[in-house]
Amino acid sequence: MRKLKVLVACEESQRVCTEFRRLGHEAYSCDIQEPSGGHPEWHICGDVLEVINPRHITKNGTNCPFITFATMNNEYHAFAGKWDIIIAHPPCTYLSAAGAVRLFDSNHNIKDNDRYNKGLEARAFFKAILFADCEHIAIENPVPLKIYALPKYTQIIQPYYFGDAWQKKTCLWLKNLPSLTPTDMVEPKGYWIGAHGKDKAPHGMIKGFRDQKTRSKTFPGIAKAMAEQWSDYLEELLCDPNR
Repeated sequence: MRKLKVLVACEESQRVCTEFRRLGHEAYSCDIQEPSGGHPEWHICGDVLEVINPRHITKNGTNCPFITFATMNNEYHAFAGKWDIIIAHPPCTYLSAAGAVRLFDSNHNIKDNDRYNKGLEARAFFKAILFADCEHIAIENPVPLKIYALPKYTQIIQPYYFGDAWQKKTCLWLKNLPSLTPTDMVEPKGYWIGAHGKDKAPHGMIKGFRDQKTRSKTFPGIAKAMAEQWSDYLEELLCDPNR
């Protein structure tokens, strides 16, 4: 098995990071928040833009990339090359289509310039990750507002495709990675995130009212599928002698 170097950006829950670790890979989470996943020794607490791209040194006339960072247990890490894969969950508050009512008035004109500008900042952050110096990248976010003109997403997934019985439409932007294949299709019991209004969602399904931190956590089934499917793909790809 080839041990992969994995960066899970904007992840305080460490769910994806932990799944890659379970498979024997060298995975690290990174977020400006301290982790709730219980493994500070795997967590880079700081700005992910400082660690996604390799630094470069000249060695024997050759330009050599390398990655350096420190984890929360004050351990310094350095390795030659780039991250094998970056999986990112950038903040979606100002990019999500669910926020359209806060951004536009009834005539579809922008009514909150401050919110619009924060959306532009969020778009720049999103694209900095998407176009990072890494061959294999996955970004997870809700359906975005069209006004920010993000690149077209690769696929849409739902938690109930992977054994967690909830609806929460999630887009994946994939660079040199295969789309995720559903692993355990189950009947959804409700909507993970609900709008204001009735106690029941359409068709009698339960609506969820959860805080932002809880809403942002990756579902266990999706985290497991990401780790297993993409590590299988990369191990085979990177071990190919003809590559």
